[in-house]
Amino acid sequence: QVQLVESGGGLVQAGGSLRLSCAASGISFQLSAVGWFRQATGKQREWVATITSIDNTNYADSVKGRFTISRDNTMNMVYLQMNSLKSEDTAVYYCHVILSNYWGQGTQVTVSS
Repeated sequence: QVQLVESGGGLVQAGGSLRLSCAASGISFQLSAVGWFRQATGKQREWVATITSIDNTNYADSVKGRFTISRDNTMNMVYLQMNSLKSEDTAVYYCHVILSNYWGQGTQVTVSS
């Protein structure tokens, strides 16, 4: 059974940083492209960043230069380092194995201005 568990969300002031973690069981992140998505209240879920199985990374324009996606294959974890946070980054953040039905339960990030 595949399970993805996000952690690391919380309340932070604008300009601050958070690091989100996504832990996987039942699937190898090393063999997968993994993405972070987010959904703000009343809005559609949107893509944030992706890391491929060969560590190519891509970012939404709204987070480019502020967020960094990375992986630790030995720990089967994917991370999202978020710096210079803005109030518009407030959302529930989800990790997702690309081209699969596997999603985590989400972790809330709230940025106060």
